[in-house]
Amino acid sequence: QVQLVESGGGLVQAGGSLRLSCTASGNIGNFITTGWHRQALGKQRELVASILGSGRTNYADSLKGRFTISRDNVKNTLYLQMDRLEPEDTAVYYCQMRIFERPAFRDYWGQGTQVTVSS
Repeated sequence: QVQLVESGGGLVQAGGSLRLSCTASGNIGNFITTGWHRQALGKQRELVASILGSGRTNYADSLKGRFTISRDNVKNTLYLQMDRLEPEDTAVYYCQMRIFERPAFRDYWGQGTQVTVSS
């Protein structure tokens, strides 16, 4: 079992910054990828950014340059630095981790943290 606990959401004015954190615990030794997704009200959940076990990162094209994903392997904590926030970034942000649990992959999700950007 894997547990993901997010923190760092909140209310911020447009142009401001927030940093989200997600601490993983449990059997995470075989994680394949971990990342952040978001879901705005009335919209589908979408990928924000992800990072492979190798450290390679991937971003949604529309967010490149404003958001930065990173991981502290000692603390087993994933971060999302969000700069120059826009009202359109308002959403619930979810931490996700894909683990190889023989014979298949399994996705784990955090409970989500609300980010609200006011104009």
